[in-house]
Amino acid sequence: MSDDFAEVRYADADGVSIAYCIRGNGPIDLVRMPGILTSIRASTVDPVVAAHDQHLSGFSRLIWVDRRGLGMSDPLVAGSAPPLEQQVDDILAVMDAVGSRQAALYGSADGGQVALLFAAMHPTRVKALVLNYTSARVYRAPDYPFGLDPVDPEQLASVTRSRWGDVDDPYGYEWLAPSRLDDPTFRHVLARLEQESASRAAAVAAVAGRAEIDLRAALPLVQAPTLVLLAEQDLETRGSSQFLVDHIPNARLATFPGADRYLGVHTPEIGALIEEFLTGTRPVPVSERILATVLFTDIVGSTRQLATLGDQAWRAVLDRHDAMVRTQLDVFRGRAVNTTGDGFLATFDGPARAVRCAQAIRDGARALGIDVRAGVHVGECETRGDDLAGIAVHIGARVCALARPAEVLVTSTVKDLVAGSGINFTDRGVQALKGIPDRWRVFTAEA
Repeated sequence: MSDDFAEVRYADADGVSIAYCIRGNGPIDLVRMPGILTSIRASTVDPVVAAHDQHLSGFSRLIWVDRRGLGMSDPLVAGSAPPLEQQVDDILAVMDAVGSRQAALYGSADGGQVALLFAAMHPTRVKALVLNYTSARVYRAPDYPFGLDPVDPEQLASVTRSRWGDVDDPYGYEWLAPSRLDDPTFRHVLARLEQESASRAAAVAAVAGRAEIDLRAALPLVQAPTLVLLAEQDLETRGSSQFLVDHIPNARLATFPGADRYLGVHTPEIGALIEEFLTGTRPVPVSERILATVLFTDIVGSTRQLATLGDQAWRAVLDRHDAMVRTQLDVFRGRAVNTTGDGFLATFDGPARAVRCAQAIRDGARALGIDVRAGVHVGECETRGDDLAGIAVHIGARVCALARPAEVLVTSTVKDLVAGSGINFTDRGVQALKGIPDRWRVFTAEA
């Protein structure tokens, strides 16, 4: 979750202030028109939105608009949803305010309907159009067999008003993002999103206003290349999405995994589809696997010493040990990843520093009256936040467990990489490492 408060500015649209913010400085202007669920503040509430925005702003100048009556734009005066034509004029006001002569538009849900109408009314201002969970109309009709069954307006208003922003049962919780229902924080996140994006009265007006919208006549007038996004398992909106593709002259359908209508676990795929559509290049995922040197240390005979010294005295020894290890890590430019009982897992940019740090820790431990063993390995690791995982980490742990008291044991990979460093090694032979495939040749790093 981002703690940064977006730098919000306002465009004047016939006396109404329309809030917007800009993220990124890429070569493409991308105007984002969200549905009623999200607003500029969404990235401070939902880390999934924040990550999506970061992706989009990496290749574009992302211009996020809070629609009239929603988010930080001026509230509704009459209490009813503003006409789409008026919201189209609001986009023009924002684009003019930021000096954007032509932009790609990215609209979701009812925000997608605004973006779609804008593209039909102002074709020279639209470079491309992206629509997600958007339809020409929401409810079925005799000549439109897609979408939802018509519902009683009063019942719809009652449900919307009672659930919108409710911390126990927020509106749409069951169907907006099925992939996130196992996340215990999602209910709270969704409630916060709704509270930030619209008042209950504005939400009721927006949901009710959808019943009057029918954009079928506008579809043939959209000239911009159009990407219609659809969740593969969202069977309910497949027909209405295909209808857009069939009636917009230069449109194509792209699917992403899952059934989420709101952003969920497959959001990176959505971002990749949008980037490829707008730039012609699909992003190459940044690998979370790195080559790293791992060092494991462990105090020898800690249980026996605890029994001999007692809890309080042994705790004091451990505190001095931990402080000594951290000091040596600073000296040799290592990073403590985590503690492992009576030892440490640390990572280094180079294996020679790791070996010398291990030797310094061994000597420092002796000065405290204890012995440590250490294991060093170089291999591919998977980063998980500040933590490390992967087979290389397991190998390092097993090599440490194999070491004798006061011994620094390394794999042959480490020995080969530090050739010429002045560190001497003694061959300890080929060893089986518990739970690790194959057998490994290990060496003792001599003082």
